Amino acid sequence: MPAQIIAPIIQGVSTFLSIYLVLIFIRILLSWFPNIDWSNSVFSTLSQLTDPYLNIFRGIIPPIGGLDLSAIIAIFALQILSGLVASAGNQIVAMAYYSAY
Repeated sequence: MPAQIIAPIIQGVSTFLSIYLVLIFIRILLSWFPNIDWSNSVFSTLSQLTDPYLNIFRGIIPPIGGLDLSAIIAIFALQILSGLVASAGNQIVAMAYYSAY
């Protein structure tokens, strides 16, 4: 598959991961406010988008003294994945560039 096709796909995945990371940060920040109505459509949508991913880590790392450390691990894992995607994209583009010459 040529780099002209793969590069936009990699860029799209990278952008998605960046946006998802921001959504997770917003979800975590909002969880500090106990009076938020999570049945509100905006908050409910945010919860539905982020909780499945966060629940993976919540099942592994239980809260300690009311502090949810699983969110830190979830963000760290997402950052690693984002870095791997960006690195793979850079390598594919570089290989295509050098193979053209």
